[in-house]
Amino acid sequence: MLRIRSFRGLVPDPAQVTDIACVPYDVLNTDEARALAEGKPNTLLRVDRAELELPPGTDPYSDAVYSRARENFQRLQSNGALRREAAPALYLYQQRMGAHTQTGLAAVCHVDDYVHERAQNPLAKDIIKKHERTRQDKEDDRTRLIGTLRADTGPVFLTYRDRAEIDGIIGHEKTKTPTYDFTAPDGIQHTVWSIHDPAIVAVLVKEFATLPVAYVADGHHRTASAARVGLELRAKGHSTPDSDWFLAVLFPASQLQIMPYNRVVKDLNGRTPEQFLAEVARAFTLTPTTSDTPAKPGDIRMYLGGKWHALSWQPAPDADPSARLDVEGLQQRLLAPVLGIDDPRTSKRVDFIGGIRGPGELVKLVDSGKAAVAFSMFPTTVGQLMDIADAGQIMPPKSTWFEPKLRSGLFIHTF
Repeated sequence: MLRIRSFRGLVPDPAQVTDIACVPYDVLNTDEARALAEGKPNTLLRVDRAELELPPGTDPYSDAVYSRARENFQRLQSNGALRREAAPALYLYQQRMGAHTQTGLAAVCHVDDYVHERAQNPLAKDIIKKHERTRQDKEDDRTRLIGTLRADTGPVFLTYRDRAEIDGIIGHEKTKTPTYDFTAPDGIQHTVWSIHDPAIVAVLVKEFATLPVAYVADGHHRTASAARVGLELRAKGHSTPDSDWFLAVLFPASQLQIMPYNRVVKDLNGRTPEQFLAEVARAFTLTPTTSDTPAKPGDIRMYLGGKWHALSWQPAPDADPSARLDVEGLQQRLLAPVLGIDDPRTSKRVDFIGGIRGPGELVKLVDSGKAAVAFSMFPTTVGQLMDIADAGQIMPPKSTWFEPKLRSGLFIHTF
């Protein structure tokens, strides 16, 4: 069963919530974080990306960064920007992006329900499933930050198969007056309802316990890092009643919006455009088109030499869930054997473009000469994500782009 729990966390001063709440730390670089923090002394970016306050060129993994993060986190509490809840609570978190709306439940989940490396945690139950590998440097960074702050400042994005009983409770709670309701500068509306009533909390905890599994949709590094901190404190005998739990927002799968993660490649690996097209035609069914957007799985659009081409393919009937992904088909049929990109995680010749930027960004990069060829992908589905996680497999890098992103700082779990 999936364990969730209410928590007595830190929440923003309502008058400052628009300045305190911020985008996730990993969707921007230091310069972008510095620009967003300008004129906002209490933004949580000064905790999550504390290097923005230090001289340019500062190593983001240096002792000074974590020290500054701790100082800023303590300052936000002492000046009243972040306030301790009087009692434990769960939270409903709704996001509205254009016509799309999604509502999740913010709670804490148990580290033993998440499998990172079973050798590290023999008590792991494989209930919260992952589908991506983490990079060691990024995982080490968040592990150190969470351990230094003794807090989860940003929630993990989890999903679960829809449950009508949960929908009914959430729908009823959303008829009440929200705690926060604001529209961020990017146009996304964020609404939060606090649930303090112990009876309603107990019902939600019971309903979520009927779920056999949940899935990490976005935030694999945060999940792995939070679990590591909890296990390390446990191993040292320093655990607390809260350190075995990490902050998450759980969304029903039907409400999620996954955008494509497109690809651009900087060169054709020594081939002329004509030679490359011939290679593509051997790997895929190649058709000229004026459309820049794939219509279904198994449909990829390629931009080369000012023209769009449709690439279609069919995985083998006995292919496993990961091999059926379009991004994997492109990698195994074309990027690796033809363009020589054997490891897209480390190659400097391939870049990944979030689907929110649209196919126009691909045209811009190729037409400017910054890339030689671009691929517009059909989004990975939530069903594919779940199938891969259930099979214990790992998705290729940059397979999913979730929008909207969760804001950090709306509720903070401390231990």
